Amino acid sequence: MFNEKSILITGGTGSFGHRYAHTLLKKYKLKRLVIFSRDELKQYNMLLKFEQYKEYSPDIMRFFIGDVRDGERLKEAMRGIDIVIHAAALKQVPAAEYNPMECIKTNIHGAENVIKAALYNNVDTVVALSTDKAANPINLYGATKLASDKLFVSANNMSGGRTKFSVVRYGNVVGSRGSVVPLFNKLINDEASFLPITHEDMTRFWISLQEGVDFVLKGIERMQGGEIFVPKIPSVKITDLAKAMAPKLPIKIIGIRPGEKLHETMCPADDAHLTIEFSDHFVITPSITFHANPIDFTNSNIGEHGVKVKTGFEYSSGCNPIFLDTSEIIKYNIKD
Repeated sequence: MFNEKSILITGGTGSFGHRYAHTLLKKYKLKRLVIFSRDELKQYNMLLKFEQYKEYSPDIMRFFIGDVRDGERLKEAMRGIDIVIHAAALKQVPAAEYNPMECIKTNIHGAENVIKAALYNNVDTVVALSTDKAANPINLYGATKLASDKLFVSANNMSGGRTKFSVVRYGNVVGSRGSVVPLFNKLINDEASFLPITHEDMTRFWISLQEGVDFVLKGIERMQGGEIFVPKIPSVKITDLAKAMAPKLPIKIIGIRPGEKLHETMCPADDAHLTIEFSDHFVITPSITFHANPIDFTNSNIGEHGVKVKTGFEYSSGCNPIFLDTSEIIKYNIKD
């Protein structure tokens, strides 16, 4: 499906973009791979890293400086593009609480610009990355990503079937920049006297970077347009994470940060009537119809069959049937 395709990744110099780009180059014979981001230094550093990979070719991989806030620049970048992966976002929860309009400009207005540029250039497929914080949001970041999700789902109503838009939603990515694992590692390496935890009962969904990349790749194959894809992944207690990473280091409870949840949700109970369960994932179907002939979302584009969940079903990190213990956390954290 990806061979001889031209693919663009917004926010492509981040943790996800690095791994996604390398995976694409290793597994497929691409026509073109465009990394779209606003930081030229990160692009330069990424280029230096990728030049060391045997799969790298300057004829295939291109770097495009631009900001998703700039709609005209996105239109230029998407010329001749078949598939867009929208990963650009402002995602630090406390920073978003203190700088709400900047988060809105990137996460909501930027999403609108991506949609308009994709429609303008007749892009085949657009997948937007979401977050568990977009389900029942209590913080500004989650609210902007919920609005973004809604924009991408409803974009199918404007495309006339020419361009398909879907969303992939998952939880904490192990080791990604800004996440808790690099923070704990830094404190451990700096010989800190304790590990800070905001609440002793806090839980989070847990997914490795490669698992996230593979789920997005599979989502592109599965999608019919309008779905929000949610993987079935384990949860961790943050206290167990701290014990796994530094068993001899004490834990200090510092209080919940601005906008932080105790548990995260990926499939809210209020969306149960729209949720379909498959063997290894869920699909939240759109609440609106786009075409005269409604899509049967119980059957994916690659022949998988799902069933509707029961009324009131909720997929939350606090009541997840799969929790990692400390030994499993250690193994999980070194997957990548």
